[in-house]
Amino acid sequence: MSGLAAVLAGRHAPGVHRWASALDVADVRQAVEHAGWGFGYVDGVGLEDRAGVLRAIGGALAFPDHYGANLDALNDCLRDLPGPTVLLWDAWSGFARAEPRWFGVVVDVLSRRDPGDPAVEVLLRGEGPTDAVALLD
Repeated sequence: MSGLAAVLAGRHAPGVHRWASALDVADVRQAVEHAGWGFGYVDGVGLEDRAGVLRAIGGALAFPDHYGANLDALNDCLRDLPGPTVLLWDAWSGFARAEPRWFGVVVDVLSRRDPGDPAVEVLLRGEGPTDAVALLD
């Protein structure tokens, strides 16, 4: 968990990273929340389209009912998060392989934060295209 620990401690810039960890979701949640960060979890099994992925992210991060499940709404709701947040996304490769262009766009929105926006770390866990994003080790 050293890479994640570095992000949580402010020694590594948050963003979107592949993450090779077999830790249980509950253990990851506990470590993240103990560090004072929010936590969300997406089980990506069967998620292969943009609309489904955006809905899953919105549910995982408890976005408000008015969340429109589109890219602009995703960006706006990420800016409105109450504090730094980790999103653990298991089985992300189905979407990455089925819709590589849209996967890249979603990753770009998830990783683009303005100064003053809450930090967001997205952990893509599981097998997938290794050129899609950098590995957090």
